[in-house]
Amino acid sequence: MKVRNILGERFKEAPKDCTIESHAFMVRGGYMRYMSNGIYSLYTPGKRIMQKIEAIIRDEMDKIGGQEVMFPVVMPASLWEESGRYTSIGSEMARFEDRSKNKMVLGMTHEEAAVHLARDIANSYTDYPFMIYQIQTKFRDEPRARGGLIRVREFTMKDAYSFHTSMEDLQEYYKDCHKAYENIYKRAGAKNVISVKSDSGMMGGSVSHEFMLLSDIGEDTLAICTECDYKSNMEAAECLTEPLNSEVKPLEKVHTPETKTIEALSEFLKIEEKDLCKAVVYQKNADDKYVIVFIRGDLEVNETKLRNYLGEEIHPAVEIFEESGIVAGFIGPVNSNAKAEMIFDKSLIGMNNMVCGANEVDYHYVGANLARDYGKEVEYVDVAKIYEGAACPCCGKKAIKIEKGIEVGNIFQLGTKYTKSMNMTYLDKDGKQQYPIMGCYGIGVGRLAASICQESHDDYGPIWPITIAPWQVEICALRADNEQVKALADSIYDELQKNGVEVLYDDRDVRPGAMFADADLFGVPVRVVVSPKNCEKNVVEISLRDKSLKTEFSADTAVKDILDLVKKEFEKYAL
Repeated sequence: MKVRNILGERFKEAPKDCTIESHAFMVRGGYMRYMSNGIYSLYTPGKRIMQKIEAIIRDEMDKIGGQEVMFPVVMPASLWEESGRYTSIGSEMARFEDRSKNKMVLGMTHEEAAVHLARDIANSYTDYPFMIYQIQTKFRDEPRARGGLIRVREFTMKDAYSFHTSMEDLQEYYKDCHKAYENIYKRAGAKNVISVKSDSGMMGGSVSHEFMLLSDIGEDTLAICTECDYKSNMEAAECLTEPLNSEVKPLEKVHTPETKTIEALSEFLKIEEKDLCKAVVYQKNADDKYVIVFIRGDLEVNETKLRNYLGEEIHPAVEIFEESGIVAGFIGPVNSNAKAEMIFDKSLIGMNNMVCGANEVDYHYVGANLARDYGKEVEYVDVAKIYEGAACPCCGKKAIKIEKGIEVGNIFQLGTKYTKSMNMTYLDKDGKQQYPIMGCYGIGVGRLAASICQESHDDYGPIWPITIAPWQVEICALRADNEQVKALADSIYDELQKNGVEVLYDDRDVRPGAMFADADLFGVPVRVVVSPKNCEKNVVEISLRDKSLKTEFSADTAVKDILDLVKKEFEKYAL
């Protein structure tokens, strides 16, 4: 491929809305073009990268017995009504009616389609286990599209679904998929990907892991133990707190004017925030009923844990009405008349002498003891966010570190959530009907490409791993109007292509600085420079995009030397 023939352009400055490096470089380098919020077209360089990632994914899925299939993008709403997700998923799912007034949806995930494909075919235990996968376009009406391909509305994704007759079989296959994912990231050149325990969210299931590429621009917050192998998404991480076991004191109501916040109350009473009981008010989405979470004053509520505990969606209370009995700023569990469900975090265990709201404007209780003063038995649950320096839920050491990450893949043990709701059954060896047990495994292709770009770049452009680079070698012919330069560059170009190397050839009549700037944006791993000066010395200049090598090879052996270098680059990503 010659640069002069590539559709698209490369330019020096990124648009103002490109706030992260990968987005800026992929726009500046002519990889993609904005069409609408979270929707992009791909030019040839971007498309070639996606195809190579897809090829790696296909190879690893096939190695663990995957069967590639294709599900529709458009599906009847009736499938999603069977599973219950037609109403449980919000506006992220695009719903519409066809010309016959049938309710339809655009696929944002394909669990329902997978069950539909297999449920009338896999009728006997002898048909199991099996795994089907696809690489397909999906649409999710994401409200927070950002970062170019990092978070989009339309995207290409590999999703796989396995079906099993026992939990033990699923668990073994889950390990195989986990290893296959590790292989995919290594082969694609993603250097800092870790597997973390995660929350299953709308997918359901009891066990799930996310693969996170560690990055400061990541939207996910991770809890990582520096003393053991514990890694978790903050949404799923258990928050361990040591019981304070404070001295029991009598309950006393004190005047605390203008102390509606934890900070103001701590300053007013001259005590630490950890000795206070904080009240956080939410409302259930379904009926706007109030939920009050009581938690230690120095901690925050993990809303994902709270949703999972309640089994329904919630939102922070927008307005607290007087008839609710909730006294905003002075809420407490003792002598409360609040019309609300009360949740007590485990961090309050052992707080025998805590400060809490007195449910009266400008008053708080000191010396509060839930066991003595609440009036009924207290059920404690874990709804707190883990924090930097917290005790590790695995080894118990205070060694939790908080980092940011980009989710580049996820795997779930779904169980029978979808097969039961959609009535998929098989006959076991005793002739009894059973529900298959499912696993689910997803990777966003575009997001992985953008994440690798975010991880591997310098000030001038991407540094693509050779396994996914749009081309493997770029030839820069400086002064292609020079007969010697033209002849040597053309010869190397032809010979490399005959040897199966993907070559990008720049023989345009442009300044060397402009040619090299474009080459940096293409991010091709191996660069070959042919110039009049080099031709006089009968050499070619060869360098690597990551700047780890810059040398000269004899023009007579240049093709062989380049082939050796390409081979060594591939070996970096071999399993």
